[in-house]
Amino acid sequence: MAKKIELNNSLLKSNIQFQSLKIIEPILQAIEEEGYTIPTPIQEQAIPIVLQGIDLLGCAQTGTGKTAAFAVPILQILSANKPYGRTRKIRSLIVTPTRELAIQIEESFKAYGRYTGLTTTVVFGGVNQNPQTSALRSGVDILIATPGRLLDLINQGFISLRDVEIFVLDEADRMLDMGFIHDVKKMLSMLPKRRQSLFFSATMPPEIVKLAGTILHNPSQVSVTPVSSTVDIIQQYIYYVDKGNKNSLLVEILKDKSIKTALVFTRTKHGADKVVKILLKNDIKAEAIHGNKAQNARQRALTNFKEQTTRVLVATDIAARGIDVDDLEFVINFEIPNIAETYVHRIGRTGRAGAKGTAYSFCDADEKAYLRDIEKLINKKIPIIDKHPFPLIDNFPVKEPVQQRGKRDFGHSRPKPTEINKPKKLFSKSRNSR
Repeated sequence: MAKKIELNNSLLKSNIQFQSLKIIEPILQAIEEEGYTIPTPIQEQAIPIVLQGIDLLGCAQTGTGKTAAFAVPILQILSANKPYGRTRKIRSLIVTPTRELAIQIEESFKAYGRYTGLTTTVVFGGVNQNPQTSALRSGVDILIATPGRLLDLINQGFISLRDVEIFVLDEADRMLDMGFIHDVKKMLSMLPKRRQSLFFSATMPPEIVKLAGTILHNPSQVSVTPVSSTVDIIQQYIYYVDKGNKNSLLVEILKDKSIKTALVFTRTKHGADKVVKILLKNDIKAEAIHGNKAQNARQRALTNFKEQTTRVLVATDIAARGIDVDDLEFVINFEIPNIAETYVHRIGRTGRAGAKGTAYSFCDADEKAYLRDIEKLINKKIPIIDKHPFPLIDNFPVKEPVQQRGKRDFGHSRPKPTEINKPKKLFSKSRNSR
């Protein structure tokens, strides 16, 4: 039976700092440079467990800080036991259902591990595999992967899992929803019996409990309740607009001089750079902040934004985690996030300490499903602003492609909003000795 630790509110800050978690200096320095000093509840509870080499069952959604909860201790463990020799082997494998999550996890590992000397790469489908196989040939310590591309590259002989010491299965219930469980079981058969395993899922249906029982050995459990509400003081509005007109709508909104500063969110780094170019062409001072930017460039952009010498800061979700601006009044979702909890965290950048806050979201036809998930999560219908120069004309979303075997990583599948269910019984029997 797992040892259970219940955390009632993932938004509450803990009373300790990262220094007290016995994190080594290179990682601690990187964490501080990212703007973190106080761990979230799941980080506070999970990091010491993982550092002890204990298997972990985490009931947590995206947005609770769980990536750092496993990335930080994994980096520390691998740093302490670097093997001799020049050839790097895959010592930690993180499997996650979508390319977007895989990319975000890779960015986190690279950010927290920048001073460790460990190498990280990510593989996912829907893109040419050559850059990924080239990185694998050079040797990698930590691999983040989506199931389809991982099995494909294993079958081609580019990846071996025989040296994996720490395995992470992330978003397990979404794996189930997307039909990946059979692929995951295949991959599990290729892992060493003796390993540390970390298992994260937002819900615990019977199939997930059964899967966890085959992966984990005498685990500890950490449960975090999901983010389900937004700050009441924040005014929220939706603009329905065609994807091709979002740039024009953003420029139109920013003609309002009362908007002194605005934080704009995009899903990708490339998208952030494109938005900045459009704004600069329209004489709107803007800078981007994302994982491809050097640390000093990101810090300079953030300082300029806080001092209001830069009017608009365009950010991806991973880069925005360290953004904490007291007087920020406007957040603009240039693209609706495909994870409902991410919306809550985005707009939570404004309306702080009782200050005013306004969140605008641009929704095209393909994003309507994401908006429904958000409104279901926050239990609120977001008001629509329909009087604007660029109303939505294409009202019909593109149908999601039918999932086919071997092609599951193509595109972004919409996750279903989930709630944490407390399992009455996690495991009927313990796994055989590893």
